[in-house]
Amino acid sequence: MDNDSIGALHRERVRLPACMRTPEAARYVGLSVSSLMKMRMTDAGPPFLRVGTKAVAYRQADLDAWLETRVRRPRSGNLMTA
Repeated sequence: MDNDSIGALHRERVRLPACMRTPEAARYVGLSVSSLMKMRMTDAGPPFLRVGTKAVAYRQADLDAWLETRVRRPRSGNLMTA
């Protein structure tokens, strides 16, 4: 059995949330990999999991929640006209 199969079985057994590595997470939130890495160093970005000495992963639910905090509503006096 290969590592991918073992990982899938483990996630199914313990019901772990789906995780993304940095490149996939960057695409998901619409940022570059380097921007996401810089935000990680300053705690300005989405929450992440440390899965190794250098490897990190992001849970989709955390990315969605972080994106929701980025939503801005225009103020009534600042509406742009076409």
